[in-house]
Amino acid sequence: MKITILQTGLVPEPMRDDFPTYGEMMQTMLKRAGGEFEYEIISVVEDEPLPSLNQVEAVLITGSSHGVYDPLPWIAPLKAFIRDAYDHHIPMAGICFGHQIMAEALGGHAGKSEKGWGVGRHTYHLQNAPAHLKATADQVHITASHQDQVLTQPPAAQIIAKSDFTPFAGLYYPEGPAISVQPHPEFDDDFSETLFTKRKHVVFDPADADQALASLKTPSSAAELGKMFAEFFRENVTKTAKI
Repeated sequence: MKITILQTGLVPEPMRDDFPTYGEMMQTMLKRAGGEFEYEIISVVEDEPLPSLNQVEAVLITGSSHGVYDPLPWIAPLKAFIRDAYDHHIPMAGICFGHQIMAEALGGHAGKSEKGWGVGRHTYHLQNAPAHLKATADQVHITASHQDQVLTQPPAAQIIAKSDFTPFAGLYYPEGPAISVQPHPEFDDDFSETLFTKRKHVVFDPADADQALASLKTPSSAAELGKMFAEFFRENVTKTAKI
């Protein structure tokens, strides 16, 4: 099975030489979860063209510093691609921006939250996941870094993860099949610590950055979500409709 990773963002420039790309982080996350897949990375943020659906077995959409509302030339085509992939029952997953643009494309709404930035290790309560995707715990602790979030639930989606800060933190689309989450299970703690440190004073309020850095002492549950994504792809690839 080949997973087509649509890279919608770039690692911040001051960190770019020291860390893998977001697409590569997704590969590592799935490999650690035992996902024996082939991968291709298409960097739509760098104007690489979207693939034809008949060349795609499964899709994973990365995070980004951009918003679904930004007037960028690749945003509208990506939304159309998501709708087409969904209509053809191609397994599809998204993280952070990927989560938001999937919701936006499939009848929900995403945008800036009046709550502001959510940064650091957040706790999410899990619910309603299909039996084969259920985690071993009722809650997970995952790194977050976002000021946008899903504000209106898409009609076909069911909530599988939530927090007080992010009510629609995880969505599952039974008819897709599609799944997405707001936090970043692909971020390791080295990357997260560097991100919050570099963005202190520049993007994040210093107090928020300090709190985010302190929160990394809470052990990460990223492996739980990594396993969920890997199992999602394993379960659904054989059900992919032919174009």
